[in-house]
Amino acid sequence: MTGAAPLLLIAHGSRDPGHAATVHALAARIRSLRPGLRVTVGFLEFNGPPVREALAGLYGDGEREVTAVPLLLTRAYHAKTDIPAALAACAGALPGMTVRRAEVLGRDPLLLAALERRLARAEVLGHGARVPDVAGAAIHGARRPGPVTVADTARHPSPGHRARSRTGIVLAAAGSSDPAAIEAVASLARRWARTGGWGAVRPAFAAGAPPGTADAVRALRADGIERVLVSPLVIAPGRLPARIAAGAREAGADALAPVLGAAPELAALLLRRYDEANAVAYCAAGTYL
Repeated sequence: MTGAAPLLLIAHGSRDPGHAATVHALAARIRSLRPGLRVTVGFLEFNGPPVREALAGLYGDGEREVTAVPLLLTRAYHAKTDIPAALAACAGALPGMTVRRAEVLGRDPLLLAALERRLARAEVLGHGARVPDVAGAAIHGARRPGPVTVADTARHPSPGHRARSRTGIVLAAAGSSDPAAIEAVASLARRWARTGGWGAVRPAFAAGAPPGTADAVRALRADGIERVLVSPLVIAPGRLPARIAAGAREAGADALAPVLGAAPELAALLLRRYDEANAVAYCAAGTYL
């Protein structure tokens, strides 16, 4: 046992082996940012260990307070229904354990920073396409690491920075039937367009709501956008990210960024949600939220 409540990172799970690998890589990055903090992973389905086993393992080690942090971008069905149900199902078997449930990642500057980082590693799809580097220089078919803040590019205008005004982004999320989750993605797109200096940022969805990725790419072309980049608002590989990639290629996007993966900004944001949850006394011992 440690002084701090363990962090239980709850992920959905996927049949794609890259999904679980990404989740565990994020957990490792969280540990590197907060040495001494116990970080455990639990999945809702497809992968192991399931949430109940992860909690039982912590309980067996003597832990009686846990902070569950959902690895979710929006507050939709998994956050509102699946995770509360998974935690509630454990209550009878783990008497005396308190589980504080953190908020989803949501609209946060750290998330935009992670998206910018991934654009620096975008795969160029079209022959001869020019993709603005986030560091300011336009590059041809290259992958260039390293985040640069919006403030940096504003202080030092460059050809690459000016090229942003002629570049459109399709912010492609997994999708949901929850109107609030759809609006959260649209709001993030508007914020990124405003703070990032892009010509336009349009939301798109792999499932659950229109438009799809291909339709969003075509809409930007129809609006006269010179270059179109697709940026997946997805954490790990799986069926829906593959659908996003297929839509980008089908509609002739100029470049496709990788999924967010174990980006350091994402790990920092998960710790932020963990700290926020611990700052509030949510419930009495033994009650699951």
